[in-house]
Amino acid sequence: MFCVTGANRHESVVFEQLVDALPAITCVRGRPLRWPDKLHADKGYDYARCHQHLKRRGIKDRIARRGIERNDRLGKHRWVVERTHAWLAAFGKLRIRFERHVETHLALLSLACCVSCQRTLARFS
Repeated sequence: MFCVTGANRHESVVFEQLVDALPAITCVRGRPLRWPDKLHADKGYDYARCHQHLKRRGIKDRIARRGIERNDRLGKHRWVVERTHAWLAAFGKLRIRFERHVETHLALLSLACCVSCQRTLARFS
């Protein structure tokens, strides 16, 4: 799941929208979970409204605090995000957005995600 915003907008602005768009988590047994148990995020999301939104959904927040904690404490969780950014940056058209229409950029982003998933799945078969 991804969301495209302007480069001049802070990423925490769409935080609530992204959390609400999370799909239900299917388990081996029982009813699917609507929300994950906890969410890890860096200092960019350390705002009261982000914490309150997660609390309303019953999600424990693991957000690094600005001015107190270092981001490297999120190490094993943060590398997933950085790795994904590196995969997408490998597609030259996505490194810097030159497309004028957001639909074109979303199509390229979707295609890059599909190719990355296909490459990952091909390693397991």
